[in-house]
Amino acid sequence: MKIYKLYSSAFLLSVLFNCCTKLDEKVYDKVDATGFLTRRDDVIRDFLRPFEHGYWSIQGNDLYAATENSTDEIGTYNRQGDWQNGGEYQRMHYHTWTSVDGFTSGVWTNFYQGIVLATNSLQDMESITDPVKLGVKPEELTDFKAELRTLRAWFYLRAFDFYRNIEIITDVKNSTQGNPQSTPQETFAYIEKELTEALPGLPIRAQLSNQGIGRWTKAGAASLLARLYLNAKVYTGTDKFAECEAVCRDIISGKYGSYALDNRWDAPFDYTNALMPSEVIYGFPGTLARTHWQYDGGMYFNSLTYDAAPLYCGFTDFGQANPRYAMQPGRDVDSVEYSFELGKPFVKFQRYPDDVRLKKYRNLGNSTREGMFLYGYLPFTRNVNGVSKADTVRGNKGPYALFIRDQVGMFLDAKPGTRIADKQSNMNHADHNSGVFFVKYPLYPTPDPNRITSAYAEVRLSEIYYTLAECLYRKGDRAGAAGLLNQVRQRNFPAGSPSLYRTDGSQLTDQEMLDEWGREFFGENRRRTDLIRWGVFSTGTWWDKKPDADKHTEIFPIGRDILNVNPQLKQNPGY
Repeated sequence: MKIYKLYSSAFLLSVLFNCCTKLDEKVYDKVDATGFLTRRDDVIRDFLRPFEHGYWSIQGNDLYAATENSTDEIGTYNRQGDWQNGGEYQRMHYHTWTSVDGFTSGVWTNFYQGIVLATNSLQDMESITDPVKLGVKPEELTDFKAELRTLRAWFYLRAFDFYRNIEIITDVKNSTQGNPQSTPQETFAYIEKELTEALPGLPIRAQLSNQGIGRWTKAGAASLLARLYLNAKVYTGTDKFAECEAVCRDIISGKYGSYALDNRWDAPFDYTNALMPSEVIYGFPGTLARTHWQYDGGMYFNSLTYDAAPLYCGFTDFGQANPRYAMQPGRDVDSVEYSFELGKPFVKFQRYPDDVRLKKYRNLGNSTREGMFLYGYLPFTRNVNGVSKADTVRGNKGPYALFIRDQVGMFLDAKPGTRIADKQSNMNHADHNSGVFFVKYPLYPTPDPNRITSAYAEVRLSEIYYTLAECLYRKGDRAGAAGLLNQVRQRNFPAGSPSLYRTDGSQLTDQEMLDEWGREFFGENRRRTDLIRWGVFSTGTWWDKKPDADKHTEIFPIGRDILNVNPQLKQNPGY
């Protein structure tokens, strides 16, 4: 496709799709940065444009759907014809996707639009020879360039994890040809170099104060290094757990700025999470009036059943939800727990019954809530001719009240505890009672001034604690791992709870470590990566999912549309 670089005074409006094809016509709407950047506002807008795309990219073009539905924690069921969608979500679940599935091209586009935008802005910054003339301090310009390199590395790291065999683009101003794919070792080294070289020029969060949410800092870049090192064995065949441990210790010790674990489980997702102090190391600021992508239908707003938002939560700004995502079931239609070890996410939470997250989600008033899940009946009060009447949320396939359960099947109007004759439970056989729903970010009622104002927490200090715990566990220090995990876990339980791990770490096993990653980071778009790192993504069994024939599904195919654009790209093995 053609390259279009169209600028306005506010935004870079259109960018190279994936920087793959030779220009064959003169582009009249290309504006040279030396003419475009004439004042400080121009520089700031140019700098910020790729961050806007970055926020959208967390769920854009079915990224969230593909990464979560391919795991053992979330499913998009065919609910009596709803969400059948040509079987695409079933293929995600069964790992039977092909290169013609839309997300395989869409996610590549998602990542490479970000890479091109970041590269374009970075090259604009690099073209500035006299920043003072534009009202920009030299140290600010150094910061902008370092942040753009970090942002681009974040895009590359995610593309690397998703496709593994990717092309590296560092010039969009002069290059008109795409590149062949780099080897995984080359890509790993490139991302590592970008982050380590950018890190000295980045600020610490305290320098940015409460306006720093959405800006890359030293701790943010170091956290990306920790992610890279944690998964190095998967990416390149060589483990980097020692390097990962060192980076995590530096982050926790405050070398890259001061952060602290929040003392409530929900605080990292609440409307105060953009403020200091907070455990959010990197996030995107959200508002009701502007952008709020984690609250979009591509992510958490569609992890609710119909009418749960307006009727049960009292949030009417967006209208009805559409139940696209729910937890995979832990029990069969007769309420017998499944025997497989993987999956069963709600059951895994119930293993520690005093976990406060297990409470049914409920708004408490004054911008507070309790619980993380929607299950059972969802009651509300209906006004009928001035008289308040108790009612409960219903679906769109019948007049009966929904009773949401940790099971998948055709329960329809069956009362709780009633055994149904239909014993089928699979991706293509579900009703609107099926699967516990989850509310990670609060859905405060419409009058609440703090509704839909939470920042999206892309990197949390909790992740660094869990990453360091895994490094210690893998070298045999179970006591050290348990201590780190408990520092985070203690906020999920009452004081003196027996659910904290024993100090010797004797409860920790590979499965328990993986289960605990799943509990703390449920629905946060990392489960696929964790399953692959622990060696069970392609070999494991979970609800309605048998092991894959081989490991080629651990990376996704490059979409047919992408391959058609750049003949230098080769399809990933197995596709």
